[in-house]
Amino acid sequence: MRVKIITDSICDLPRDLLTEYNIRVIPLSIVVNGKASPDDGSSITPSEIFNLPDNVSAITSAINVVEYASVYSEELIHYDALVNITISGEISTCYQNAVIAAEGFPGKIFVVDSRALSTGTGLLALYAAGLAADGQDAYDIANAATVKRSKLETSFVIDTLKYLHKGGRCSSLAALGANLLSLKPCIEMQNGKLDVGKKYRGKIDKAIEQYISDRLAERSDLELGRIYITHTFGSDRKVVEAAKAKILELAPFAEVLDSVAGCTVSNHCGPGTLGIIFFRK
Repeated sequence: MRVKIITDSICDLPRDLLTEYNIRVIPLSIVVNGKASPDDGSSITPSEIFNLPDNVSAITSAINVVEYASVYSEELIHYDALVNITISGEISTCYQNAVIAAEGFPGKIFVVDSRALSTGTGLLALYAAGLAADGQDAYDIANAATVKRSKLETSFVIDTLKYLHKGGRCSSLAALGANLLSLKPCIEMQNGKLDVGKKYRGKIDKAIEQYISDRLAERSDLELGRIYITHTFGSDRKVVEAAKAKILELAPFAEVLDSVAGCTVSNHCGPGTLGIIFFRK
């Protein structure tokens, strides 16, 4: 069976991996002043979002049913079935829209809610693509991905709450208090939702070093294949390299990959955000 893996632009996977694993990405849209641009890495950039005036917000728009159906029609010319890995249905309507669109193609489309975002969704798509390359059928791939998502850990540390506040996900009081106290909150995916974990104090480099220690130190349940460092545009390269060194100091991962978040994640998290994403055994 020829199976194609599809995901959305929230996956934040580099183009070379998308090509290598034959994954198609459908872009969400970023709306600024009423104008929608696809989050495809070219129409609008994180740098442009970060440079918007404080009184202008960028809004993320989910992929709609018509867009999903159009892609499904295109890909089914070449493939027997499709597996679509989406952003968490708890924080976007992408999953619901994908399911509705799939109803028009009985037995051909299998939609999996990643219960994650950013390279959490991306890692699950890579896992599914590996199974597709091994010749597994779409039904089995979707079931395996659904099981695998429970082993996924997605979290990140935010340098500033300004962008969460602009997007309506953080109160003015909370943002002000975090800035005054120099707090760097850890945001975790829990049951498909964003939840605030530990709050770190001080400069972002020290916060990230402690965060990585908290996530990886003295653990025997890590799947030591691939781990992602995902960070927003403009992050200090020294901080990213220090994060990689800290990871390898704590756990012998075979691959430590580096990914720059696209507009969807950057829009809500802002510059200086960095997270690590990996699977447990």
